Amino acid sequence: MTKRPVLVVLFDDVQSLDVTGPVEVFAGAGRVAGSGGTYPIATASLDGGLVRTHSGLRMLPDTTLAEADRPHTLLVPGGEGTRRPDPRLIDWLRENAPRADRLVSVCTGALLLAEAGLLDGHRATTHWAACDHLARCYPEVDVEPEPIFVRDGSLSTSAGVTAGIDLALALVEEDLGRDAALTVARHLVVFLRRPGNQAQFSAQLAAQTARRQPLRDLQQWITEHPSDDLSVEALAARARLSPRHFARAFQAETGTTPGRYVDRVRMEHARRLLEQTADGVQEVSRAAGYGTPEAMRRAFVKAMGTAPADYRRRFHAPVPSAPRTAR
Repeated sequence: MTKRPVLVVLFDDVQSLDVTGPVEVFAGAGRVAGSGGTYPIATASLDGGLVRTHSGLRMLPDTTLAEADRPHTLLVPGGEGTRRPDPRLIDWLRENAPRADRLVSVCTGALLLAEAGLLDGHRATTHWAACDHLARCYPEVDVEPEPIFVRDGSLSTSAGVTAGIDLALALVEEDLGRDAALTVARHLVVFLRRPGNQAQFSAQLAAQTARRQPLRDLQQWITEHPSDDLSVEALAARARLSPRHFARAFQAETGTTPGRYVDRVRMEHARRLLEQTADGVQEVSRAAGYGTPEAMRRAFVKAMGTAPADYRRRFHAPVPSAPRTAR
């Protein structure tokens, strides 16, 4: 079995989940492959001393960066420590990161790569709260604020925290195949992996929660009834407001129009059904409120750049069969 050593860079105020999430994926993949040595994992800091994460958790690196072996995958996590990084860390990344076969960042780890000039001319993403900063301070980087991870050749960058798990699963799938990645995902109780072009925000997160209880309840009701009549008129009637007053109040309190919110909810519902069920495209289109497969196809092509059938072929995770009942 081909060995693909992973080196994780540590520094003070690192986000612990940016480290442990991908590490658990690679370690689990090694066990699935029948050899814990498939992904030998090492951690390293500038001086090899104890590192305190942003949450206060302490991590003891395996070695210093200067003494670390050249890895197949160099993983650079994020955290508060990326805001004022040690210049020596930037120098080390600038000199050594290009030697890795794969360069991966999680969350604001992208800021360290950008400071080292390693993202210039590349597509990249980071935590939604840092995307504007990345684009403003590093204009040579093609920042994509929407996706949960972006892959550009041997360079991969991901959004905040748990998106690092999605990216690590994608890399495992590339290395060892879909079955291995699916097994790891099941052990971690996560999706096989969310597609990289999935937005960092769900409909509920992208829109603010309305201040008034009736509108908050309506937001929740929409997510639970995507196939119902969700026109402005129907929603206004449910909220007991005039259509005009409802549309204004909804946008003022959620930051988005009712139509856009409904579009996001229906798209998310359809994607979940395509990923997790064996329902036909026609059934999915009805359940998600599109009515016809053609209406859903147009929505998918516009939002995702791919047709529903192609999306399912790429991202459908087979539902595990129910265990047999002992007799």
